[in-house]
Amino acid sequence: MFSAQRQAQILRIVRASQTCTISRLAETFRVSDETIRRNIGPLIADGLLVKVHGGVMVPDYLDDAPYQRRILENREAKQAIAACVAQLVRDGDALMLEGGSTCMHIAEALRSHARLTVVTNAIEVARILAPGSDNQVFMAGGQLRSDDACAVDESALAFVRQFHVQFAIASVTAVDAQGRFMDSLPADAAFSQAIFAQAERRIVVADHSKFGHSALIHAFGPETPHLLITDEEPAPAFAQVFAAKGLEVRLPATFEKKQNAY
Repeated sequence: MFSAQRQAQILRIVRASQTCTISRLAETFRVSDETIRRNIGPLIADGLLVKVHGGVMVPDYLDDAPYQRRILENREAKQAIAACVAQLVRDGDALMLEGGSTCMHIAEALRSHARLTVVTNAIEVARILAPGSDNQVFMAGGQLRSDDACAVDESALAFVRQFHVQFAIASVTAVDAQGRFMDSLPADAAFSQAIFAQAERRIVVADHSKFGHSALIHAFGPETPHLLITDEEPAPAFAQVFAAKGLEVRLPATFEKKQNAY
């Protein structure tokens, strides 16, 4: 297929869904990821598409739904992390789950579980898990943020402080050079801190793209969570910090090995 023909088809596909990953386009056209990147280069240069991590989207979509962009970014990595969490959580467990994009993938991965008790501040998490087999979902009320429909005010914090759960799962915006976990908004950091205080086991999830960056708010240090689940081995400097603070790090492959050993 001539590149011009493929470019026209790529535009039709992306405009139909508003966003699309490089891997999905490569599968559609049965070519390599690198070939797709060469095809979309002129479309990006002409302003017809906008590049995001792991994919492309139509420009008009940029200002409408930044949360939807985050769902798309590094989707395969987030899904691998979500699968690890789903293996850790058992039927009948109680957990708290906030509304970050990685946590949304975790909610999807937990669809097949039964008898879960879930406390969340995210309408989308509640929508995904409430219909599950004998699940109980408790939704924090309060002011909803327009971007992601999460409750983010003091009433949401007061609500989650009523509960005691086995797992609290939080995502972050970045992991800085000191191994500190960062958020871009004070409300997100406060909610993560609140759910961690109510849980027996505190889990932070962060894909590889979050490492080595900073953000506005220091949410918590590496000594706070019990477990970090990520998709790639952290650089030695991070691994040293995490080990010194007693933070266990699990990857999809190592998680499967641990599960098979039991």
